[in-house]
Amino acid sequence: MNNNNTFSGIIAYPITPFDKQERVDIPLFKKLLERLIQSGSHGIAPLGSTGVLPYLSDEEKESVLEAAIQQVKGRVPVLAGVSNLTTERTIYHAKFAEKAGADAVMIIPMSYWKLTDDEVFRHYEKTAASISIPVMAYNNPATGGIDMSPALLKRLLKIPNVTMIKESTGDVQRMHYLRRELGEEVAFYNGSNPLALAAFAAGARGWCTAAPNLIPDLNHQLYEAVCSNNLPKASAVFYQQFELLRFIVAKGLPKAIQAGLKIQGIDSGYLRSPLQELTPQEYAELENILSSQG
Repeated sequence: MNNNNTFSGIIAYPITPFDKQERVDIPLFKKLLERLIQSGSHGIAPLGSTGVLPYLSDEEKESVLEAAIQQVKGRVPVLAGVSNLTTERTIYHAKFAEKAGADAVMIIPMSYWKLTDDEVFRHYEKTAASISIPVMAYNNPATGGIDMSPALLKRLLKIPNVTMIKESTGDVQRMHYLRRELGEEVAFYNGSNPLALAAFAAGARGWCTAAPNLIPDLNHQLYEAVCSNNLPKASAVFYQQFELLRFIVAKGLPKAIQAGLKIQGIDSGYLRSPLQELTPQEYAELENILSSQG
């Protein structure tokens, strides 16, 4: 297992902003990304669900990833989302990410049909074999439509460069199972915002989240409290941000983050259809949550 310690701590998801004509706004993307680096993110993960990966053309994905790597300039590691419906396209994007300079790729099995465990395994095996950088296997049935069992995740780790697991089912029992079954050396990451505290307690090495776009200080305080074994502090700062974490997940990360940035006076561009901005009522609710967090 190579290089599975590249990522730890708070791994931030940037949004992909659009202009009024719904074209990707690269200069604005770079600005928003720079905010995440300046606020102390330990890693950057472009082209995740927050970055509306499935809504982008191949050319757009490439320009977003290249812009991210140019902007980051090696200051923190970059985890590139390369998921696609077909193995051929996933391999294409994984190879592009490696060549562009990404430190690792993240793959969620996306499917119109329900895939068997063997099909999912072959998908990862073929993609991982096409590159030499590490792969994070990402389990998020809510968006990908496929729930990879802990047994399948354990099997995926037999593939030499699949060294990281990102678990986003929101089931903390699975995290304890992964830690017990896979041991200390396997890096697993939390992708479920409302579980941030429980996941760290279960041994997660990092938290992949869009929250640092809005509340970086609280996110980092949580991680620092966990690292220094200060459970009362960790618990206090977690519950301070819990309402916001729940809101952004419930309303959809791209929409909620885009609105939250706007509330904070930061240009966040537009969304791409069919996504629509938060309703005035939701917007007001988010304003209240953000103002209560200072």
